[in-house]
Amino acid sequence: MYVSEWENGKRTISDRYARILRQLLGVTDGELRDSDPAPGAPTADGYDDLLSRIDSASSVSESMVKMFNDQTELLRTMDRQRGAAALVDQMSGHLSALEDALNFAVLPAARRPVALALAGASTLAAWQAIDSGAVERAWRHYELAKRAARDAEEPMYLAHAMGEQAYVLCEAGRPALAVDLVRDAQRTVGQAGSARLRAWLYAAEAEMCAHADMPDDCRRALDAAMAVIPPGPEDRDPDMLSIFLNSAHLARWQGNVLALLGEESAVTSLYGALEVMDPTFVRARGGLHADLAQAHLTRAEYDDARTHLRQARLLASRTGSVRQRRRVDMLTARL
Repeated sequence: MYVSEWENGKRTISDRYARILRQLLGVTDGELRDSDPAPGAPTADGYDDLLSRIDSASSVSESMVKMFNDQTELLRTMDRQRGAAALVDQMSGHLSALEDALNFAVLPAARRPVALALAGASTLAAWQAIDSGAVERAWRHYELAKRAARDAEEPMYLAHAMGEQAYVLCEAGRPALAVDLVRDAQRTVGQAGSARLRAWLYAAEAEMCAHADMPDDCRRALDAAMAVIPPGPEDRDPDMLSIFLNSAHLARWQGNVLALLGEESAVTSLYGALEVMDPTFVRARGGLHADLAQAHLTRAEYDDARTHLRQARLLASRTGSVRQRRRVDMLTARL
């Protein structure tokens, strides 16, 4: 994406927020830019202002909720291709607009669609925070996502937020607690979740188990993930748009987990995943090169490891991923 396209994306975000705020708050462009009341204008008391915002929130339309979700999708695409570092302000504004819409919506019919949109946006913001090294912010975003998912009565979104939150615990040095949280997420959704989400949760459990030195549990979880992943190249879960997972992605994940266990067979899975990987997943491609470096280190193939570490470092710098740069530095120290 060229700089002009990037700037156009940011202007699109700004225009959409202005449109959302005009509809939510019932104000004109001029009033949005100048918050001072006109001379001589009557000042409403607190109840009038509250009721005005409640009335505005209750009239949030289906098209406005779609606009919120479209905004999340745009931010997700930018994040995937350019990284999270340049999106902090836009993501913060997006969450604030969604929280305002939810805070003043009274009845469930008005709250649920906004809460669902907030749950999806909050998990994206949390993962971006993890990638940027802002772990406390990530934790708070996951807590917001879980509250929103409960408000929306959507166990799939709740389970996904819990599963991702386990990564914060794991990277903080509590992998056993992370295993417990992922398993709790599996119980939360049960068989009501989509097959793709259940495969994602099993794969996340396998990764946490590998970090927690639970190899047998790790392999059982990997087998369970492979057993439920839907066949074919489609990777987007229609019921959970934040999930991208097919058999090729799962092969990459399996290779990463096997590398964590120190198994030499990890290399085969990882190279297979590299051949079919979507090139727009720039940050994920950097992670795959780091996985390959780790797998080659396990086999004492240091020249190959250096090659992949160079690629991983380049892509981590391109996306501004603090998390990946930290991993590359740790692997480099093993050379």
